[in-house]
Amino acid sequence: MNYFQAINFGTKILKHNNFTSNKLDSELLLAQVLNSTREEILINLSKKIKKENFKQYKNLIQRRIRKEPVAYILKKKDFWKSKFYVDKNVLIPRPETELIVEETLKIFEFKYSKRLLDIGTGSGCVIISILKERPKAKGKAIDICKKALKIAKYNAKIHHLENKINFINIDIDKFKDSKYDLIVSNPPYIKSIDLKRLDSDVNHYEPRIALDAGTDGFRKIKKLITKSKNLLKTNGKLIFEIGKGQDEFSKFFLKMNGFYINKISQDINSIPRVVVSTKIS
Repeated sequence: MNYFQAINFGTKILKHNNFTSNKLDSELLLAQVLNSTREEILINLSKKIKKENFKQYKNLIQRRIRKEPVAYILKKKDFWKSKFYVDKNVLIPRPETELIVEETLKIFEFKYSKRLLDIGTGSGCVIISILKERPKAKGKAIDICKKALKIAKYNAKIHHLENKINFINIDIDKFKDSKYDLIVSNPPYIKSIDLKRLDSDVNHYEPRIALDAGTDGFRKIKKLITKSKNLLKTNGKLIFEIGKGQDEFSKFFLKMNGFYINKISQDINSIPRVVVSTKIS
């Protein structure tokens, strides 16, 4: 059996199990088994696959059939311009979250030394992506989950930023520090009742603590805003992600707490996704 036949084998099984990304998933899983890249696989489709490799590949296909996310199987995920280690203890980085990085880089020029705080850092992908492009800046990243912080620290190490980010295992309620120029966050924003309606990949595998935002979906967003008011300098920026339909309340609550709304960026589906705001009082 060659690479082309192996990919077809996986694709057919995943398609039969209603995976829309069946071919891509098959290619990525085969590349993982062969310790190669997807691109290298696709230019060597006639190359033979060893029996032991094919057996490993079938095992990965079975894991995918059970709805385990590809990112967790591969232990990695592309985000912004880099790859990050991920496992079941952290939320899988998503393209829409890259808007946080994009908006931050627009605000803070390369030459400035700024103090950043990442609230609920998870894999650390947001603050690491920012600091890779703003080497004069330094940051702190907090998370309530020790296992998530261990992963974030590992990601900082492989991206050579372990000395630029101070990781702290703490709840935002207990965090007290001097004023920051910028706070970034991708807080939980899904209503508790809606969690069971999520795709099985998310509902059964990704950490609930990173998703559940209470009965109204605003519990964590409200806490983020009220706490950021005390952590930011005057004219400091708060940039955070929101869910579908949460833009109007987020603007209202920000204004109540002395913030000016600079903009709300839309994701690829034209959904208001990332709020950029400034503390003015």
